[in-house]
Amino acid sequence: MKRGDTPAGGFRRTVLPNGLTVLSESMPGVRSVAFGAWVRAASLHEPRELMGVSHLLEHMVFKGTARRSAKQIALELEALGGSLDAFTSREHTVYQARVLDEHLDIAADVIGDFVFGPSLRASDLDLERKVVLEEIAMVDDTPDDLVFELHNEALWGTHPYGYSILGTRDTVSSLGTADLRALHERAYHPSQLVVAASGNVEHDALLEALERTGWTARIGGDATRLTVPAPRTDAPSRRHVERDGAQTHIVVGSTTVAHEDPRRHAVILLSSILGGGMSSRLFQRVREELGLAYSVYTFQSFHADVGMHGVYVGTGPETARDALEAIHLELADVASNGLPESELAMGKSQLKGQITLSLESVTARMYRCAAVELYGEPYHSLDEMLALVDSVTSEQVAEVAREFFAPERQTVVSLGPGEHF
Repeated sequence: MKRGDTPAGGFRRTVLPNGLTVLSESMPGVRSVAFGAWVRAASLHEPRELMGVSHLLEHMVFKGTARRSAKQIALELEALGGSLDAFTSREHTVYQARVLDEHLDIAADVIGDFVFGPSLRASDLDLERKVVLEEIAMVDDTPDDLVFELHNEALWGTHPYGYSILGTRDTVSSLGTADLRALHERAYHPSQLVVAASGNVEHDALLEALERTGWTARIGGDATRLTVPAPRTDAPSRRHVERDGAQTHIVVGSTTVAHEDPRRHAVILLSSILGGGMSSRLFQRVREELGLAYSVYTFQSFHADVGMHGVYVGTGPETARDALEAIHLELADVASNGLPESELAMGKSQLKGQITLSLESVTARMYRCAAVELYGEPYHSLDEMLALVDSVTSEQVAEVAREFFAPERQTVVSLGPGEHF
């Protein structure tokens, strides 16, 4: 075992009698704990007319419970130097805290209180709806955020992967407390929750903290998983949305593999080499050599049944065609030729360094714990994760490049003044 790796037995998993799944990873060398609760319900599980209900419920649970006001929820951990946060993703709604190890009980108590017992008052909904509508307006006014929403719509069509996590003005305006309560009753109970913690915490101590703060006494509820059909892969498309501004924002991307697919590592590696930093192909070509953009990068996401990769660039309207052509040429090159061994070796070294540095964070390790349960992937020590990167072959990279990165497979969405391509 190398220094910084998790000791044998440092990762543990328990399923409690009420259906709550608890995972932990002990990091004795730190003084903090990251504690989180994942709800298996999010935008993927919403009917179109209720788009945004998961995100709105995420906001509303912070508005108070029978035991705490909204201000008390905000103050209780912050007064101790800790932090409390939440977000809604495509597949899960997440509530998380980072605290000193001695304050684990308080974190578990606060999160358990508002997850299981939010007041969900109509008067609070009237106020919080305005906040979410402002959040939607902020995205609408931020073109380098909005273009990703538009690309999701173009890529996934009518499937919920293409829905806005925030919802629309119309759907959010029409949501009522009955909609929030229905979702809460369906999904906010132990059999639909995963708790993960990492840091200076032992698994048995975590279970004891959950018992002291009432998690183990909660009724399990309906354990049936919320599911939706996998999306169809539609033909690639190209769309331009006219918008005044000084830049044209472009997203180029396509579907890839699911989270559990072993080719995921090759996709991540190839994406990193293409646009993962200042030394990447796209940064060097589009920005450094051609001077066509300030920002150009790749991204990817992996879900239970599908994944996607993409490239973002922000460029002047008059150079949009040249920037897109430069991106397509790089994609065509890797799709046709793969990567030389020297570049692949450099990419592996970079990715292994990023993984190692990220896992010095208790929060990153908490997320890794949760992924074991949420995606059914085996737990890997740091050494094993680095070995997985090393095991990716040039043939595997060439295969995913041909299948997923060829220019003719990409859906292209641009947002800005005038269509120049």
